[in-house]
Amino acid sequence: MDSEVFDEFELAGAPDGFQRLWNPHRAAYQSRGQNQVTGEGDCPFCQGPERTDEESLIVHRGKTCFVLLNLYPYNPGHLLVCPYRHVPDLTDLTAEESREFTSLAQSSMRVLTAAARPMGFNLGINQGQAGGAGIAPHLHQHVVPRWQGDANFMPIIAQTKNLSATLGQTRELIATTWTPDVAEGSD
Repeated sequence: MDSEVFDEFELAGAPDGFQRLWNPHRAAYQSRGQNQVTGEGDCPFCQGPERTDEESLIVHRGKTCFVLLNLYPYNPGHLLVCPYRHVPDLTDLTAEESREFTSLAQSSMRVLTAAARPMGFNLGINQGQAGGAGIAPHLHQHVVPRWQGDANFMPIIAQTKNLSATLGQTRELIATTWTPDVAEGSD
């Protein structure tokens, strides 16, 4: 490129109407999961159910799917709903798995509401590497409890996420709150 192009853009980028918030520390987290999992043998979602609930941070086991805490939570109580089968896409689920997958997301919201009284939720499925899935080969849905004002700049400027309890304490609270009455909404 010649120097005229650099002068025009002032090396820092062309001014436009967008404000950007750069999170370079997220790149390492996203790329590690995507590149490390090549099959069922090295998939943490396949290996998790083979260990104890405490070791794998599992809060509930269903017939075709299970729920566990995210090892790298956005907020306290950040849950993942996973099928036991190692499938990458929502379209790969059987009808039975699909029903339980959706039902466990709903139950997760009820249980989190009873345990921590969030003011809202983010629910999401990132499909494939390009879609932002940290572990693309194994389908999982995020259930993230949210509170007014829970987002701040600590993760960006200090690479620090302020969590009020350990993952073990959070798992225990959610697992003990996960009773049929609470999970099914019959309270």
